[in-house]
Amino acid sequence: MRLTVLDHPLVSHKLTVLRDRETSSPVFRQLVEELVTLIAYEATREVRVEPIEVRTPVSTTTGTALSTPRPLVVPILRAGLGMLEGMTRLVPTAEVGFLGMARNEQTLDIVTYAERLPDDLTGRQVYVLDPMLATGGTLIEAIRFLRRRGAQDITCLCLLAAPEGLAAMEQELGDDDVHVVLATVDERLDENSYIVPGLGDAGDRLYGVVD
Repeated sequence: MRLTVLDHPLVSHKLTVLRDRETSSPVFRQLVEELVTLIAYEATREVRVEPIEVRTPVSTTTGTALSTPRPLVVPILRAGLGMLEGMTRLVPTAEVGFLGMARNEQTLDIVTYAERLPDDLTGRQVYVLDPMLATGGTLIEAIRFLRRRGAQDITCLCLLAAPEGLAAMEQELGDDDVHVVLATVDERLDENSYIVPGLGDAGDRLYGVVD
């Protein structure tokens, strides 16, 4: 597993405002979009491209275009949806799939309750969006799900992570070539598996509390 942690003052500034408990949901959503665009800039450094001829007002030149098949962006519901706009702002021609996963409170297993993805992901570059990498359980299962569909080139974009979650991914995924791109790595998980200092429940802060 490859890990990239961004080191940029704008990333640090936006993340600091996100952490503030007084930040309203509208501002929180806007900052998540802006922060994800910055993360996506680094995460797409190895996006596949091909040469293309383009005619300018002056002459003809060779430029660069995204290769086909287009990159596939997969937000993990529901909090990952809050990252989608920031990602597609940078890569507007990417295709978008969806993956809904939740923990079964009785068995503690990760259950897939919804998916809208191509049956065959062979040869596709896949970008998974999940704001919080806490225990790593959901992201690990999402990667396994995508692997079963044939995906080999997977990059995960997260706002922040706990060391325990990163260690779990390293252990469970073994030698899988997965790239994780983050704004920061926080201190630890608490007894309820919340990231400390974290920013609270990203889904609730994006969309409000669901009873």
